[in-house]
Amino acid sequence: MRKTSATWDLITMGRSSIDLYANDVGAPFVDIKSFAAYVGGSPTNIAVGAQRLGLRTAVLTAVGEDPVGDFILNFLKQEGVETRFIPRKPGTRTSAVVLGIEPPDKFPLVYYRDNCADNQLSIDDVLKTPVTDCRVFEFSGTGLGREPSRSANVFAAEHAKAAGATTVLDLDFRPNQWHDARAFGVTVRSVLPLVDIALGTEDECKAVTITDPSQVNVSHSQISGARVAGDLEGAVESMQRHGPKIVVVKRGEKGASVFQAGRPMTDVPGFPVEVYNVLGAGDAFAAGFIYGIVKGWDSRKSARMGNAGGAIVVTRHGCANFMAYEQEALKFIHEQGGF
Repeated sequence: MRKTSATWDLITMGRSSIDLYANDVGAPFVDIKSFAAYVGGSPTNIAVGAQRLGLRTAVLTAVGEDPVGDFILNFLKQEGVETRFIPRKPGTRTSAVVLGIEPPDKFPLVYYRDNCADNQLSIDDVLKTPVTDCRVFEFSGTGLGREPSRSANVFAAEHAKAAGATTVLDLDFRPNQWHDARAFGVTVRSVLPLVDIALGTEDECKAVTITDPSQVNVSHSQISGARVAGDLEGAVESMQRHGPKIVVVKRGEKGASVFQAGRPMTDVPGFPVEVYNVLGAGDAFAAGFIYGIVKGWDSRKSARMGNAGGAIVVTRHGCANFMAYEQEALKFIHEQGGF
């Protein structure tokens, strides 16, 4: 942890959405009869999760001048997440995601992000946000997919890191949000020198080194959206040469693997639970991991907290609305054998 004091423990930046989760769990997507409305978007979910764990959080996203934007802002205010840095973008729409739930391994999702507000985040929006006054700054791969959001995210990371914040990048690889899978790797590699900690699944880490589009097998029935060929260890080593000293690979029910430069890889076990819905597990992990970093914990203990958050949320229907609270997560860990 580089910075020991600031107004905000965590500022996240990137996408936000209304998430419509199927109420008909197990039903094929074409047979869904109704949906429940929640708040989503990786950085927004992470901010909510961290706030519930007791951190002081703010989120820099954008919403349209529409009722969906009202829905998101109202929820964040109720959760205690600071919303005053969230601009309204005239002429745009707040984004939406529609999700099916077919356990154990099918979680189809459809993004509605054409002309979405958070892609219009600008450098001017960053200048109105205290990214230099936070202990941790977190941003995500999807926010790098289009301009002006791409430049705004890079600008924010530059300023946060220069001010002493720990910069965290959630790789968040969504193939259908990029015109070419190789563009994801090129773009992420260019920002890695600004990153202290990178978080991602095995496929997301391998996607950072993509040079051949045939390496990506897109599957719309899977939460990750893709299966990526390649060597994980080589991908992690390549990432660390570019910048981040810590790369955390999220492995679902298997927990997480922590790659820390100059040290042996550490496998951090997960927690056995019955999976109801895997959507949002990675964001819950990130919230718990960042909580540990703010508390001054080492990477292993932080990952254990992240695993607990992920294990709790996969037993529930949605994501942001169902994130664990601090005492709930600590009690869960204690009951499951401790850190």
